[in-house]
Amino acid sequence: MRSAQPTPTAASVGFPFTAVVGMDDLQLALVLAAVSPAIGGVLIRGEKGTAKSTAVRALTEVLPAVEVVQGCRFSCDPGRPDPGCPDAPHVDSGTTSRPARLVELPVGATEDRVLGSLHLERALSEGVTVYEPGLLAAAHRGLLYVDEVNLLHDHLVDVLLDAAAMGRATVERDGVSVTHPARFVLVGTMNPEEGELRPQLLDRFGLTVDVMASRDPAVRVEVMRARLAYEADSLGFAGRYDAAQRELAERIVKAQSLLPDVILTDGALRQIAEICASFDVDGMRADLVTARTAMAHAAWSGRTVVEVEDVRAAAKLALPHRKRRNPFDPPGLDDEQLEQAINDSTPPEDEPDPEPNGPDNGPDGGGEESPAESSADEASADEGAQAQPGQAPSGQVEGAGEPFKARLLSVQAAGRGVSGRRSRALTEVGRVVGDRARVGREPGRPHLLGTIRTAAPHQHARGRSGPGLAVRPTDVRLAVREGREGNLVLFCVDASGSMGTKKRMTEVKTAIVSLLMDAYQRRDTVGLVTFAGSAATVALPPTGSVETAVRRLESLPTGGRTPLAEGLLQAAEVLRIAAIRDPRRRPLLVLVTDGRATAGADAFEKARRAAGWLADKGIAAVVVDCEPRRGVRLGLAGELATDLRAEYLDLGEVAAGNLVRTVTERAA
Repeated sequence: MRSAQPTPTAASVGFPFTAVVGMDDLQLALVLAAVSPAIGGVLIRGEKGTAKSTAVRALTEVLPAVEVVQGCRFSCDPGRPDPGCPDAPHVDSGTTSRPARLVELPVGATEDRVLGSLHLERALSEGVTVYEPGLLAAAHRGLLYVDEVNLLHDHLVDVLLDAAAMGRATVERDGVSVTHPARFVLVGTMNPEEGELRPQLLDRFGLTVDVMASRDPAVRVEVMRARLAYEADSLGFAGRYDAAQRELAERIVKAQSLLPDVILTDGALRQIAEICASFDVDGMRADLVTARTAMAHAAWSGRTVVEVEDVRAAAKLALPHRKRRNPFDPPGLDDEQLEQAINDSTPPEDEPDPEPNGPDNGPDGGGEESPAESSADEASADEGAQAQPGQAPSGQVEGAGEPFKARLLSVQAAGRGVSGRRSRALTEVGRVVGDRARVGREPGRPHLLGTIRTAAPHQHARGRSGPGLAVRPTDVRLAVREGREGNLVLFCVDASGSMGTKKRMTEVKTAIVSLLMDAYQRRDTVGLVTFAGSAATVALPPTGSVETAVRRLESLPTGGRTPLAEGLLQAAEVLRIAAIRDPRRRPLLVLVTDGRATAGADAFEKARRAAGWLADKGIAAVVVDCEPRRGVRLGLAGELATDLRAEYLDLGEVAAGNLVRTVTERAA
C-alpha cells in the first residue's frame, strides 16, 4: 500500500484541505478525482472569493506520494515504465518517491512552455538538439491546474484537448520530434461572468461543481475565523488539523486500493443509462463518467458494490455541465428531476408506474399556443400601429423561438485585436506562424530557428569554429504569433409596426439570440440599437454581458413608424464611442429592416445619406431585408445596402439558421 504524503514543513505550509468550510461538494469532487483519475478531472465554477483555488492547492497535501523512475524527467511508473519515454530505456535506474505534484498552467503561457521545446541555451552554446520538457511533462501522474480556465487561449485549449484525448503530448517543432506520456487530472476554476468554456473542453472535465459563498451568517463567521487564525499563525493552525489530514490521506489510499475490486452491477449500469437519457445528454461520455464516479464513490465509502447512493452522488457531479443546451440555461441539476429519474429507473415489478397527470401532460397543459391565439397575435401586429412621437413603441412583444448553434461570425484579421475567441488576429500570445526582424531593442520572444537561420551563414566571417553559434543583436528574429480576438457585434433592429406582421420578428429574434449564444462563449462585446416611432434607442450599450442583451431582445416590442435614418445615426454614434473606448475591437453592424422609412419628410433619402456616411467610415455591415415576399415589393432595403456597401440578404433566404450562415460568410 502506498504511503500518504507527510505533513508539510513550516516553510511550505498551506491552508489545510480539511479546514475548508462549507464546500462539501467541491471537496468530494476533488477527492473522487484523486481516487479515480480516469474520471477526467474537475471544473469548479463560482464567483470570486469562494476558496476555489485554496481548495485545489490544498488537495496535494493529502494525496499519496508517487513512485517514479529515478532520474526520469517524465515521472515514469517503475512498475510500468513507458517504452516511448524520451528518457528510456530505464534499465537499473532505481526507484524514488516524490510528493504528489500540482502543476499550474497560466492562462498567458506560450505553447513552448506547455509542450516543451528545444533547449535554447544548449542549442546556441553547444550546437546540440536537446528537448526541454514543458508543463504537460511535469504534470504527468499528477494534477494540472488552470485558474480562470475559461480565459485560456484557443491554441492552448487545442493542446490540452489533444493531450487529454491521447494521454500523450507530441512536439514537432524547432527541430525537435518528441512524444511523451501526459496523463494528468485536469482541474480548472472559472468565474462564469467572464465567459463560458468551449464545449469540447467543457466535456473533457469529468465532474463539475458550482460553488457560492454561504448566505448563512454562522457559516460565514466560521470561514472568517478560520482564515484569520491561519493568517495569524499558519503553522499552528495547520497543526490543529494534522490528525484530520492524516486520516483523509489514509482514506484516499484505501479507496484507491479498493477501487479495482468495486463491482458495477447490471442494474446499476441500467440505472445510470436511464438517468443520463432522462437528462438528454449528448454522447456517451456522461454515462461512462457517471459510472466511474459511482465506482469511486463506492470505494470512498468502503463498499465493493455500487449502490443507489453512489449513483445519485455521481449524477450530481457528472451531469450538470452536460445537460445544458445553451449558456443561458441554469447550472446544476434539479433535485426533484434527479429523484424522479432514479425512481423511474427502478420501477416496481408487480405493477407499472402510474402515468403522471400534471398540468404539462394534459391537452391544455403543454404551453403550446393555440391556433386561435396564433391568429389573434398575427392580427394584432397592425402595420398602422402608431406610437406617440419621441416615445418607445408600446406594441406587442414577440419572443424568440428555440435557439440553435450559430456558425462562427468573424472579421478579417488586420493589425492587433483584443484577446478573444472569434476572429483571427496578430496577438502577443498564440500559435507561431512565422518570424520577422527585430526593430532596435524591441522586446519579444525570439524565434529560435529564424535566429539560427540568420546567424548561421556568418559564422566563418565572425571567426567562429566548433559547436555553437556567434549570434549578434541584428540576427535576432522575433516570432509572429496568430491568435484570436473578440469583436463588437452591433445589432440595429427595426422595431416598427411592420416588423410585427406574420411573425417576422420571431424569426429575427431567434437568429440574433443564437448569435448571442455564440458571442457569450467567445467573449465578444455586443450591443443593441432599436428604432421605432420617431426615435432610435440604445437598448443595450456595448457590453460583455450577453445575458442582458438576450433579456432586452426578448422584451423588445414592435409598433409605430420607422425612423430608419435615426437608427443608422444612432448606431454610428454607438460605434464612434466604442472606438474611442476600445480602438482595437473591430465592429460588425447587422442591420435588420424592411427598408421602409416613414418618420418625417424625405425619410428614406435621409436614411440613404446616413448609410453612405457609414460606408465612408469603413464599417463592415450586413443588411437583412424583412420586406414581405408576397405582394408588391419596393426593394428599399436593397437600395440601402448599395449605399451602405453592405451585403444584401432577403429574409426569406436567411430566416433563422440561414441568417447566421450568411452573416458569417459576409463578415469574412
